[in-house]
Amino acid sequence: MAGNDIARTPEDLTRLFVERANAGDAAGIAALYERDAVMAYPPGSQTVGRDAIRELWESVLSHAPHFEPEAPLPTLVSGDLALTSTAPKDGAGARAQVVRRQPDGSWLRLLDQPEFSPAGG
Repeated sequence: MAGNDIARTPEDLTRLFVERANAGDAAGIAALYERDAVMAYPPGSQTVGRDAIRELWESVLSHAPHFEPEAPLPTLVSGDLALTSTAPKDGAGARAQVVRRQPDGSWLRLLDQPEFSPAGG
């Protein structure tokens, strides 16, 4: 894999997600997640595991949505874990992910909350 194909920093995951989503690459999106990752999507449910995440994105991307890059909020890092987040342009409230450094130094998503709103919001 080329250096641009893996997340060298936690923040790279958001950029790679947008690039792969806009390219219609569901397998590439799924590769940004650990094998047993949990994604809180669709709203009100969970998608568990890289294969299920790939299938979910195959379905979503079949509608050819366009994703805009979102500036990352400050990342919180503790050892091999990090909390990343963005303030969504689509008004979804917030996006947050727990990511983990892999043995090769790259980062993958472990927990993904792609949209949630504040209570009462």
